[in-house]
Amino acid sequence: MNESFNYKTVKHEGESLFKDKNSKFYGYIFPIETEDDIKRHIEILRQKHPKARHVCYAYRLGVNGETERANDDGEPNGSAGLPILNQLKSFDITNVIGLVVRYFGGTKLGVSGLIHAYKEATLLAIDNTAVVEKDLFSYFSIKTDYEHANHVFQLIGKFEGKIIEQTYLKESLFKIEIPLRLKLQFLLEASTFHVLDIEEE
Repeated sequence: MNESFNYKTVKHEGESLFKDKNSKFYGYIFPIETEDDIKRHIEILRQKHPKARHVCYAYRLGVNGETERANDDGEPNGSAGLPILNQLKSFDITNVIGLVVRYFGGTKLGVSGLIHAYKEATLLAIDNTAVVEKDLFSYFSIKTDYEHANHVFQLIGKFEGKIIEQTYLKESLFKIEIPLRLKLQFLLEASTFHVLDIEEE
């Protein structure tokens, strides 16, 4: 299996409105990082739509969507959460939550009608944001003397890195992140320094 250097997600919130037989389906898509983000978005929408009958959702978390879940919130089994989840999968996006808020219009849509409505509301919400690729990062600590610190700055800039933490004692210690796709080239050029490959804390 090839190593992944990035993943797809959404850049910002997207919203939509889909109508069918007087029922209204408000679609939302949000980028997320943790399960706490999931709870927060659900609670916000329940407060925003206190008279809505259903707040259905699905989410994917992890670089490869390792954690995913769908919730029908009282709709017939598989008619709401799963269509939302399948749209997230069709765009191959992760670290996202799709939510659809339904206001019942008085006419039953049937399971096939519900599947279509939840699918379309999610699709429209995704269309109203931007799907982007985000880099995965490798994390390193570099130890050097003050005299060679400027060379470290140059290396970090050359390999699109970022300094996370920096301390000066007798030696300079940098904790940095480098895009995973540039890891091997970075290590090759940084071989004259004391470089330790570390995990993100």
